[in-house]
Amino acid sequence: MRSSLMIEREARNETEREERDDLEETQNEADEFRSIPPWKSQITFRGIVASIIIGIIYSVIVMKLNLTTGLVPNLNVSAALLAFVFLRSWTKLLTKTGIVTKPFTKQENTVVQTCAVACYSIAVGGGFGSYLLGLSTKTYEQSGAHTEGNSPGSTKEPGIGWMTAFLFFSCFVGLLALVPLRKIMIIDYKLTYPSGTATAVLINGFHTAKGNKMAKKQVFGFVKYFSFSFVWAFFQWFFTGTTSTECGFIQFPTFGLEAWKNSFYFDFSMTYIGAGMICSHIVNLSLLFGAVLSWGIMWPLIKGLSGDWYPSTLPQSSMKSLNGYKVFVSISLILGDGLYHFIKILMFTARNIYSKLKNHHSGKPNSEKDKQSIAELKRDEIFVRDSIPLWVAAVGYAAFSVVSIIAIPMMFPELKWYFIVVAYMLAPSLGFSNAYGAGLTDMNMAYNYGKVALFILAAMAGKQDGVVAGLVGCGLIKSIVSISSDLMHDFKTGHLTLTSPRSMLVSQAIGTGIGCVVAPLTFFLFYKAFDVGNPEGEYKAPYALIYRNMAILGVEGFSALPQHCLQLCYGFFAFAVAANLVRDLSPEKIGKWVPLPMAMAVPFLVGGYFAIDMCVGSLIVFVWNKRDRVKAGLMVPAVASGLICGDGLWILPSSVLALAGVKPPICMSFMPSK
Repeated sequence: MRSSLMIEREARNETEREERDDLEETQNEADEFRSIPPWKSQITFRGIVASIIIGIIYSVIVMKLNLTTGLVPNLNVSAALLAFVFLRSWTKLLTKTGIVTKPFTKQENTVVQTCAVACYSIAVGGGFGSYLLGLSTKTYEQSGAHTEGNSPGSTKEPGIGWMTAFLFFSCFVGLLALVPLRKIMIIDYKLTYPSGTATAVLINGFHTAKGNKMAKKQVFGFVKYFSFSFVWAFFQWFFTGTTSTECGFIQFPTFGLEAWKNSFYFDFSMTYIGAGMICSHIVNLSLLFGAVLSWGIMWPLIKGLSGDWYPSTLPQSSMKSLNGYKVFVSISLILGDGLYHFIKILMFTARNIYSKLKNHHSGKPNSEKDKQSIAELKRDEIFVRDSIPLWVAAVGYAAFSVVSIIAIPMMFPELKWYFIVVAYMLAPSLGFSNAYGAGLTDMNMAYNYGKVALFILAAMAGKQDGVVAGLVGCGLIKSIVSISSDLMHDFKTGHLTLTSPRSMLVSQAIGTGIGCVVAPLTFFLFYKAFDVGNPEGEYKAPYALIYRNMAILGVEGFSALPQHCLQLCYGFFAFAVAANLVRDLSPEKIGKWVPLPMAMAVPFLVGGYFAIDMCVGSLIVFVWNKRDRVKAGLMVPAVASGLICGDGLWILPSSVLALAGVKPPICMSFMPSK
């Protein structure tokens, strides 16, 4: 009897607590609408400082990922957490010293996150591990100096000056391409932009009483694993030797020396364990499947056919020997997967737009609008209130386009000015298609638009100019399309956090400007301190070789392929399309286990070691979810971010030591016993 009364009392108390929480939430929502700072106040000096620091940290991290495997997970949520940690610590520190400071609002949090992401996004998508590095002499030599279509003059050595200028010319055009369409995309079409929505939910959660308690736990977890990862990276450095690439824990033969020779080993990389915790299980399993299929089966078999399929006198690094099969089979998987998704997203987008227009003519949007809550209508009103004049977007886009049309052909004479004019005329429509598809599916297809431009321009420019024209044109289209899509994600975040579109656009512009300076400097930190582009080293930069050979393929066609490679490419291209069809058309319980061809393609060229690291990350998340799903959901992003940031930040002191000529004292290596 007593126990039943206690249960009733607890249930009643729980109901009262929920009602109180709901009432507080309603009151907080009303207070939020009344206390929104003006758009200029949302951009603060401390916010810009925080953005620069976070942008630099993440630029180093993503540059390492770009130059090792080319696989970069989405770190936007991690950046939002770090922005909250930085500014909350800043305000608390000043308050304790007796200095009066402005309150830290979620609008400021959103602006800082937007600026920081815009900064490090240049390091991700600026082409430092793909189309720009593909112009280097080292990549030209790896592609075969005597290969047809790989003309001797088609190189441009990396340089801070021209890279920075190219980024400024190409990136700012994309910022203004879709600004006039923001209301249509966010309010009229109500596109979800899942990444932007997830970031907004996180930021909104931080700035509540309950969310603040959760954030403290996440901050503690982040700091704890950041410290562990940094100290572990520092410890590992002592065993990495001087010049050998086979020293240290990163070359530990976990599964034996024979497996190690075929790139199957655990290299103790906290960066890739953290990335594996962030990526979905199917991505990590696809990477492992690709590694087993290529390095475990295909490459040993093809290597055994030396003298039959290709001359045994050729080095394995030649594009007419084993390396050619690695590169072109990877390309076929990437193109098959990319083409499938490109057509799928275009069809999905066209069908959705047609449905919206049909509903508009039948009057259905009005009934939907009537169902909107007062909060949603108020949110829409705030989003529209700080409008960005159409003439600003039009004049800005035209001005940046004219500057690019004049300047880029001067930097790259191979890319004619009329190609750039056509590219900038098509860019807004391509950007709209990509941004609309990203709003529905969260898939940014900018790289696929870039690859289409690469093949077209390489074929049109001819043998002498095709490679350079294709690579540079790919960069132009990809930058415009990608940045305009990223801005829409940010507008969605701003819409949900009641942040002004003007402050979002300005913060994106500031972040892009900072990124155009920081990214080349970060790249050169790696380029001078480490052996970037060495296929046997840590910084393989696999996509530089892939993109250059795509351009050669565009110039020469299938004659660039080694013997029997075309048949393999047909097979893997068909496999990529078929795998996606099975994934989309089969029941979910079957489709969710179909491997992702794009993920499979990465280890074909790089090796299997990082796939093992990422599967370890997946295993940690799986076990954690089994033991405590709620805690895992809260802490996994913070722990993963800590592991990635700690290991990534060690790059800065290790690069400085390398540039100063300070060598690790020990080379830990392994060999068979005699």
